Amino acid sequence: MPDMDEQGRPEPPLAADETSTLLGFLEFHRATLTWKCAGLDAGGLGTTVGTSSMTLGGMLKHLAFVEDYWCSRWLHGRDPEPPWDTVDWKADPDWDWHSAAEDTPEQLHTLWQDTVARSRSLVAQALADGGLERLARRTWPDGRAPSLRWILVHLVEEYARHNGHADLLRESLDGRTGE
Repeated sequence: MPDMDEQGRPEPPLAADETSTLLGFLEFHRATLTWKCAGLDAGGLGTTVGTSSMTLGGMLKHLAFVEDYWCSRWLHGRDPEPPWDTVDWKADPDWDWHSAAEDTPEQLHTLWQDTVARSRSLVAQALADGGLERLARRTWPDGRAPSLRWILVHLVEEYARHNGHADLLRESLDGRTGE
């Protein structure tokens, strides 16, 4: 069991193999998002800062989409599942962000938690089927496919970037700060 910090987040391993290190940082960033969104009602999850339309609720839904997009659609080549399967992304490329205002905090947390659980399982399957070098089933138009390693690093980057936004949003709500 990993060491936990004062916010209950798993500390990434200090000396481990590449897979454990990547997954350790991804779990740390997932737990950071959980911490930043904890205990907020719909008003809190819908708060913005300055001129930005970004909200913590939108961030939960967006990161659920990102998890599903990379781990299910790209890595395993699966068709989109609800709620992503009926979205007209051309009409609203930021639907995941915008539509979160229509969802309850419970719906947003459940969507994100269920998607993360599915992603964990799909990543474990891919690790057992080729490790970090395993290529995604989907490809770019030129035929290249990202590896599982690339997908995991991209997920870490996505969470790290948005957790910085989450810091600002949460501080504006109730003064709660911390990495």
